[in-house]
Amino acid sequence: MNQLLAQFVNLLGAILLMLAFAMIAQRRMVTLINLFTLQGAALVVSTLAVGFATAQPHLYLSALITLVLKVVLIPVLLHRVIRRLKITREVETLINIPTTMLIGIGVVIFSFNLATPIAQLSVSLARGTLGIALACVLLSFLMMITRAKAVPQVVGFLAMENGLFFAATSATHGMPMVVELGIALDVLVGVLILGVFMFQIREQFDSLDIRNLERLKDE
Repeated sequence: MNQLLAQFVNLLGAILLMLAFAMIAQRRMVTLINLFTLQGAALVVSTLAVGFATAQPHLYLSALITLVLKVVLIPVLLHRVIRRLKITREVETLINIPTTMLIGIGVVIFSFNLATPIAQLSVSLARGTLGIALACVLLSFLMMITRAKAVPQVVGFLAMENGLFFAATSATHGMPMVVELGIALDVLVGVLILGVFMFQIREQFDSLDIRNLERLKDE
């Protein structure tokens, strides 16, 4: 039974990784947020599976918190932001999409090679997911540094936290509940602050291109 659940968690990890690839190739804002929502849903199911396999009830609460924040509340806030800002598509990226995808493939290979020696020391249910989690984190970071607009960078930051949470639940069976609640609160507050920040950028520059801030600094 545990072996079947481990394979199921690995499958969910593969889905998370595919969604991360889809996010770095996506230019439509609405679709990008929807992909992030799907990633959150896969994370919820993964957390429930690990909680059931390891008989750790606190993981059920972690899954509930993730459901409320990553699947419901934060996507609703992001959709509201892009509607109020009247943005649907990011036309410009710092690196073209095919090149970004090739870099992403290299990031995944690097992540699995880096994580393999560490995963061999683990005795957790799904130790093979450590490489997937690291790849998701690095792909999210890649999305942050290759996008010129503020909204995809916020989504990249949130997706990076998804990868870290997946590593915590699948490889170490979760963090103490106080830590998880603190992280959840930090993420929510961070999204609210970044939302205000995006409105301020739009009001000052009539654009969400963060390079405007660099020009302002130079001036």
